[in-house]
Amino acid sequence: MSDLPPLNTETIWAIINDTIDDAIVNKLVWHCLGYRYEEATGKWNRSQVVGDWSETYPEPPDFIANRQPTVKLTRSIPKENKQLLKEQLGFKGYKIGEFGPRQTRRATAANWLLSYMKDPDITG
Repeated sequence: MSDLPPLNTETIWAIINDTIDDAIVNKLVWHCLGYRYEEATGKWNRSQVVGDWSETYPEPPDFIANRQPTVKLTRSIPKENKQLLKEQLGFKGYKIGEFGPRQTRRATAANWLLSYMKDPDITG
């Protein structure tokens, strides 16, 4: 997916600060999970999808709009990587009244992506 920003801390901050569109956040996670869209067939190729994601989600889920796939994403983060936003980026969290489910799900995606950057073999 050549339209994706590089997977680096600048991109992670852009996710947290809501300066990257939700669709791009989803595409980043999908790509890291192994989902590949084939233009020729108009279908998702799941041959590289990690863990049981392919069975649970034959088509990549919308992590920002839906709670269940985000819960699965959270559970797939190794325990030692659960606090990477705070430990690596110094993210202090959102202020009360400034966040809702959407921001929480974006933060989960950001933390999962940081965990992926640290260990691309996470499977969930």
